[in-house]
Amino acid sequence: MWPPPIWLMRQAGRFLPEFRALREKADFLTRCMTPDLATEITLQPIRRFAMDGAILFSDILILPWAMGQSLEFIEKRGPVLEPIRSAADLARLDPKRIAERTAPVGETLRRVRKALGEQVGAAAPDTVTLIGFAGAPFTVGCYMVEGGGSREFAQTRLMAYREPALFDRLIDLLTETTASMLADQIEAGAQAVMLFDSWAGLLPPQEFRRHVINPTRQIVSYLKGRYPHVPVIGFPRLAGVMSPEYARETGVDAMALDTGADLTTVAKQVSPNLVLQGNLDPVSVLAGGEGMLREALSIREAGRGRAHVFNLGHGVLPETPHEHVGELLAALRKV
Repeated sequence: MWPPPIWLMRQAGRFLPEFRALREKADFLTRCMTPDLATEITLQPIRRFAMDGAILFSDILILPWAMGQSLEFIEKRGPVLEPIRSAADLARLDPKRIAERTAPVGETLRRVRKALGEQVGAAAPDTVTLIGFAGAPFTVGCYMVEGGGSREFAQTRLMAYREPALFDRLIDLLTETTASMLADQIEAGAQAVMLFDSWAGLLPPQEFRRHVINPTRQIVSYLKGRYPHVPVIGFPRLAGVMSPEYARETGVDAMALDTGADLTTVAKQVSPNLVLQGNLDPVSVLAGGEGMLREALSIREAGRGRAHVFNLGHGVLPETPHEHVGELLAALRKV
């Protein structure tokens, strides 16, 4: 397909003036769990930029919150959770709560799917792909054990080495519940789903295989058993040389690349049937101008001749002028 389809990670976010206006109405978690607000936020970049993909407005930490782990989003600090550091902490989580507490997410997906159908017209109801998502088990586990964000997630990695049985129990719980939650999103209208493993690159190869590849393989297998035609996108951020093995062993239909990956090199190392997604540097979009366009068109050209979805190597930065995004899309859509 030429030019390639385009959507951007964090395309519904603080760089949009219409999003900033809604921020004043409710805190982040309330916005995620209120279908009226989450639907509007999901659709904002579709209306403004005519993106080819609409990604659900939600957060990867909705899952632990739904199981009963405390969660608060603090301005300029990020998420804060009560850490999971023991078997007793883990035992307090209740996966039976998930379906009820995430019901608003399903309602958002149904509303967005309906709105997209009405927007593009009955003749072409699938012009915009609705994408559901979840955090991959290792990355979600990082926040759950650490109690928030971190550069190194040392407590999480220490648990994996010092208490491997306990950490495996956490990863197993997250694997099962993530697969189930993504299935619910598909039932509610998601046409593709994405697994964000933002901290996969922290792990050495053997731990990567154990805590990134194996859980992802199980989730993909479960979803493919129920929904064989629904694409699964994996994003093993900063995986580096482990990316080809991830692509081969997990069974994902598409692999998103981070900013540091060379699309041409990765394309030679993976199956020609694997869709590659990415991977423009978000800072280049913040900068705008010739540097952004040069890098963007280079990536677009690198994806020519194979299945490629143009995206960023990480999310749109909040301070990015929305005019830069418009300029980027206009250039990419020229044949």
